[in-house]
Amino acid sequence: MGYDAMLDLLVNYQWEIFIGLEILSFFLLVAFLLVRYIFAKGPISRLFLVCFLLTMVLEVALAWIIFNETGELSTFQVVIGIFIVYAVTFGINDFKKLDLYIKEKIGRWRGVQLLTDHDIEQMNRGKDPAVIARKNRTWWYIHASIFIIAHYLFWQYVGDQSNSFIYYLTDFSWFGNEGAEGSPYTHEMIAQVSKVWSIIFVVDTVLSWSYTVYPEKNNG
Repeated sequence: MGYDAMLDLLVNYQWEIFIGLEILSFFLLVAFLLVRYIFAKGPISRLFLVCFLLTMVLEVALAWIIFNETGELSTFQVVIGIFIVYAVTFGINDFKKLDLYIKEKIGRWRGVQLLTDHDIEQMNRGKDPAVIARKNRTWWYIHASIFIIAHYLFWQYVGDQSNSFIYYLTDFSWFGNEGAEGSPYTHEMIAQVSKVWSIIFVVDTVLSWSYTVYPEKNNG
């Protein structure tokens, strides 16, 4: 298969390839945990983990190839960007929780203690309302930083410069419009992404800080 034919294949089947990589990454992650804790094969399990990380690299490469070939930012690149950002931020914390959970369950099933003293200490600390509140604040700071930086880049590259950005922060009438009409951005997809992400950010802000404002209630 020639180079041009390969590019056409990637462009025409970009979503199918991305979904395939996501499914593959899921099975690689499951294989990593099973081989590590059921069969106690450390080196082999690490190979599955490396392959899992390689799927993310391939997704980034795929997004770049499609962008370089089409010359425009599309929903495809945005979706992959969201997946990658999640993986390197919130995903790491979720993976650690899953790792401890699987280790505990498989240890009970095998009748052996797989959890180390450090693991048990982590699990106990994870139930402390103060620790829960601090972790949620930390992840919110990360989310807020990514949110601000991304929207600054959106404004720089596809922003409607006829009004200042402060204008759109004080007048949200554009939020109910369809497409990019009246929004801070000239790109319709970016405008939609901004609206959805803004709603998610507001919900995340309320939930994350609720652990600080009402720690006892959340702990109960």
